[in-house]
Order: sequence, then C-alpha cells, then structure tokens
Amino acid sequence: MHESDNVFDGSVPRLYDNYLVPLIFEPYAADIVNRLKSLRLSRVLEVACGSGVVTRAMASALDPEVEIIATDFNQAMLDYAAAKPATRAMSWHCADAMTLPFDDGMFDAVVCQFGVMFFPDKPKCFSEAKRVLRKGGTFLFNVWDRIEENEFADLVTTSLESVFPDDPPRFLARTPHGYHDLSVIQADLEKAGFHGQWRVETVPARSRAESSRIPAIAYCQGTPLRNEIEARDASRLSEATDTAAGAIAAKYGPGEVDGKIQAHVIVAFCD
Repeated sequence: MHESDNVFDGSVPRLYDNYLVPLIFEPYAADIVNRLKSLRLSRVLEVACGSGVVTRAMASALDPEVEIIATDFNQAMLDYAAAKPATRAMSWHCADAMTLPFDDGMFDAVVCQFGVMFFPDKPKCFSEAKRVLRKGGTFLFNVWDRIEENEFADLVTTSLESVFPDDPPRFLARTPHGYHDLSVIQADLEKAGFHGQWRVETVPARSRAESSRIPAIAYCQGTPLRNEIEARDASRLSEATDTAAGAIAAKYGPGEVDGKIQAHVIVAFCD
C-alpha cells in the first residue's frame, strides 16, 4: 500500500459522499444493517466509518436504545461524517483500528464497511475487533471482490493507462480491490483467533448513475486515486476524469450507466 492510499482530505470527503456513496456504498450499507437487525444488540462499534453511510443507516434502522459508536482513523472524514444530519445522537471517535481505545468485551457487534483493505496489519485489526467483542458477539465486515468483477472501477483504472502510460495509477486495483482472496482473509481471521467461526457470502449488486461523468468524478476525484493522479501531474486531473468518463460512455452509452459491482460479506463470531 502506498502512503497516499489512506489520505482522504481536501474536497475528497465531500466528493466521496456525494458521488461514491450512492454509486457503490449504499446497497451494501443496507445489506449490513439488514444483517444487524437480526441480532440482539445494545452497543455497536463501527470501525473505519468513512463519511458515515453505514452509521446513519444503523441510526435509522436499529432500535433507538442501541448505542452506536463510530470511529475512523482519518479526522477529515470523521469530521465530515459527524457534521451530517442523523436521526439520533451517536458517538464519534478518531481511532486506529489496530489499537482501539475501548475496553475488552464492550460491544455486541463490530462493523466495518469496506475498510479492512486499508489496514496495514489485518490480523492485528481483526484481533482488536475480537478483543472488544463480548462472548458470542459478531464481527461483520465486507470487502470488494477482484476489480474485474467491479466494472466501473476496472474501466477507470484501465482508461488511465492512456493518460499516464509510463506509470499508470493503480490505487483502485491495489487497495480497495486488493484484498479479495478468501483464503488470505481466512488465514488472517485464524491468526486473530476466529478459529473456523466465520462465514462468507459473495453479494453482487448494480452501480447506476445518470451519466458516465458521475462514476468518473467519484473514482478520480472522490478517492485517493486523486492523490496518485495529482502526484503525477496535478494539472491533468480534469483530463484524467474526462478520459475515464469517455471510456465509460463508450461502453455503456451517453446517458444513464449501469455496471456490475460485487463484494464479499464476512460474518465472524467471538467465542
């Protein structure tokens, strides 16, 4: 992972929330909340909450007596999430997933939507999730499947090879879509102490937008892919976005676009 892969600042949190959240995150936020609703909960921890799409979905769907605590390592994203309207009060903390500032056994569930791919030491982060779970608690997280199963992300990545042929930006393939091997995930869970007590479901969905520019802006300007583009030549951000939009329009047409997305949803249990 490159150092810039974890940098979400400037206009990125706003663009991420306005463009990327409805494009790819909302369907899986609903999926996570639906899974939580079947559990007996009094306190839930969310790790790597980003702009708060899952946090707000939990606030709306879970019993009002369930305490929700959301954390993220990136202060800019956390500030953006905390400032958004919500149906009830929640707690927000800037925290490192590898050293969670909570006591053992505090939570009935730990949730992480598309965040574990960014953790530098995944077994350590998984063991921290297990530590703060009560006996019988649930660790629920999802990860993107390989980039070829996520059509817009794949197309954006390949299109930028024409803009920077000598050093194409690979953030999307490297990090968001770089932790899809279920055997690796299983090994990391085993190292963290989740010995065989987990299950996985591969969940496809659709990514829809009114035009090809929306996914182009979402990925090129609303993720750390922007950092890679600007590191090569900041003056070419608009060109890179236009190139990505053109590639999507060439495949899906000039109007509304509709592409496949796919993720693995993992549920692990604390013994």
